[in-house]
Amino acid sequence: MADIEVIRKKVLVEGWSIRETAQRLGHSRKTIRKALSTSEPPRYHLQKSRPAPVTGSFLSIIDAWLSADTAAPKKQRHTAHRIYQRLVEEYGFTGGESTIRRVVRERKQTVKEPFIPLEATPGEQAQIDWGTAQAEINGIPVTIHLFCLRLRASGVSFVCAYPHERMEAFLDGHRRAFEWLGGVPTTCLYDNLKSAVLRVGKGIEREEQETFRSLRTHYLFDSAFCRPGKGNEKGAVENLVGTIRRNVLVPVPKVGSLEDLNRLLLDWCEKERSRHPLWESEKAALRPLPAYSFSCSTLRPVKVCRLSLVSFEGNRYSVPTQFVGRTLFLRSFVDHVELVDKDQIVAVHPRCYGRGETILKTEHYLEAIARKPRSVNHAAAIHRLPEVFLRVRDQLARKSPSGYREFVPILLLLREHSSEEVAAALELAEEMDMLRADVVRQLIWGTTPEHRPNPTPIPESLQQYQIQPANPDRYNALLEEAAL
Repeated sequence: MADIEVIRKKVLVEGWSIRETAQRLGHSRKTIRKALSTSEPPRYHLQKSRPAPVTGSFLSIIDAWLSADTAAPKKQRHTAHRIYQRLVEEYGFTGGESTIRRVVRERKQTVKEPFIPLEATPGEQAQIDWGTAQAEINGIPVTIHLFCLRLRASGVSFVCAYPHERMEAFLDGHRRAFEWLGGVPTTCLYDNLKSAVLRVGKGIEREEQETFRSLRTHYLFDSAFCRPGKGNEKGAVENLVGTIRRNVLVPVPKVGSLEDLNRLLLDWCEKERSRHPLWESEKAALRPLPAYSFSCSTLRPVKVCRLSLVSFEGNRYSVPTQFVGRTLFLRSFVDHVELVDKDQIVAVHPRCYGRGETILKTEHYLEAIARKPRSVNHAAAIHRLPEVFLRVRDQLARKSPSGYREFVPILLLLREHSSEEVAAALELAEEMDMLRADVVRQLIWGTTPEHRPNPTPIPESLQQYQIQPANPDRYNALLEEAAL
């Protein structure tokens, strides 16, 4: 490199001729001309590959194994060490393992897949994904599932926590997100998650879940899906879960309920939305919301057993006894279940996520209890009521062997009043030692004026009628006539 610099300075700066430079510096004129043509140092260029007598005959085998690996699970593909082992055991390879490692490394040096910068117009696309995090709810560590949506143009994000990633939560996440945004994006981009995709076809072909199609039909957005294993195609939402964990869920939140946690997440979303300058333009480009919300539930038929119970996800829920033996439809929401007969909702219960639980409502069994009064002594539904009910039942039973019959009319007050109202009246009746249904009813009317019976209105034809006061002299006249 130093000789090239000297040659170029002598010729180009000091004006030496090529012949003079060659003679005085001891180089050929060809070397002088080559130095003048480039300032790069000379390098050796391999004209053809060096022979590989040890590995040459095994290269086709190695290539075949590596090619077959592209269709194998990622965690069950050949390593360089495994290739070396197989070559030794199956083909009698005599070279060293380092040689095979070098060959495999060269063979795996393929061109990386290029990525293309993407943009979206306002309101055009939202990207949706699920993530998990840890929280402490009522002192119990739980894994929460985060429904994450991010608008592609403005970057505005919506996050909501659920106890699972089932269809009900997937639907409810869309509803809450669209209502919070005040509109619906044109397209939503997803992974090939089971809540949306029933079967992955060739290319962009997807067989979608029927319930998911109902959601799209209601909100009128289009769906698009990433290629299998290519979650990076929705990169705008991919890092949102990590952002939430680091900025909202550190330290691990300790809350009383899932609703409290969602208020915490929504506050963060509100603050972040105000920082995005493109939000107003994107909001204006969103499609309007439908006139009514989507029913975020799944529907299935259930048979009512003789105990007036239906089974769902390992738990049992009560329905009114008149539906025993009938088939009803159960709508499962994230937080509750509804039992439906045709278009009539006959029972609503909070949803239980445990196993082997029985969720009862006493009012469902009142008709049967009225026909079988002795059942109040051991009916499971009675034990779901406030403790004062059991105390009054036992007091009446001690006073008389037929005390259960006096307790039934008190219990039937639950047809008209809530268990809290009846319980409060029972407390007062117990203090007065007047445990009768008519007394309890009067006490309910006295403590809750809204439940007092309205007086019967006087017909207009009788409103002008005047009742004359009684005259005792008329009776004396009657007595005188009787004496005659």
